[in-house]
Amino acid sequence: MSDPTSDPQAAAAARTDLTPAELAATPEEHARLAEGALIRADRLIAGYIPDVDILRGCDFYLRDGEIVGIIGPNGAGKSTLLKTLFGLIPVRSGAVSLRGEDITSAPAHVLVTKGVGYVPQTRNVFPSLTIEENMEMGIYLRKAKFAERFEFVSELFPLLGERRKIKAGALSGGERQMVAMGRALMMEPSVLLLDEPSAGLSPMFQDEVFIRCKQINATGVSVIMVEQNARRCLQICDRGYVLDQGTNAYTDTGRSLMSDPKVIELYLGTLAGSREN
Repeated sequence: MSDPTSDPQAAAAARTDLTPAELAATPEEHARLAEGALIRADRLIAGYIPDVDILRGCDFYLRDGEIVGIIGPNGAGKSTLLKTLFGLIPVRSGAVSLRGEDITSAPAHVLVTKGVGYVPQTRNVFPSLTIEENMEMGIYLRKAKFAERFEFVSELFPLLGERRKIKAGALSGGERQMVAMGRALMMEPSVLLLDEPSAGLSPMFQDEVFIRCKQINATGVSVIMVEQNARRCLQICDRGYVLDQGTNAYTDTGRSLMSDPKVIELYLGTLAGSREN
């Protein structure tokens, strides 16, 4: 029996059995589709402790102007992928590039100067500092631009301007998330990485977060979002990735993933009955 990995004809036959979302997740299609991408990651292998790999050959790309969502079951490697892109987890194998420049395992502070912002899921504000002081921490590398950037961020998040002298520790979870996102925008990033921005928030603030993500994107910032709220994430994203056990299982437009029978059955559960027409 021929090995599809070594026989081009067998590999081509095997691909005919794949859905479009499965085909797009193959290394061959990724290599073709990712040409000229703003951020590109190829065959990433990475993990937190020696000899334990969380990412196991994961591919990813983001085009300029996109919102790309990353969903999947718990333990699939979603947050690990985001942290690896931002240089917080060392890459054991594979590569990450930004505008064609190799940034594999580059330190976070270097990536910030290159236009990449990151908002972690937890501990993402300085609770003892005021909102204004949190914003100052976000632009400490370019202090002269504080007034200009704070005005821009306050237009996106009016709360930040209105309550600038309030300590972040006195805010609700949803309000803190706005502070964290605002601070990441102070350095005028071209790419914003969001790790589960709606986690733990009330339904009202969850909707607010997704609305703000669209508004941020409309200003020219490309967005990568890891989310457990898969339905809402896929509704707003241009494309989505479904990760499973550290590799790509499916990738397609957000709307296509929402209606993909395999994705619904394996990952989205009751989404089929509630998705938009």
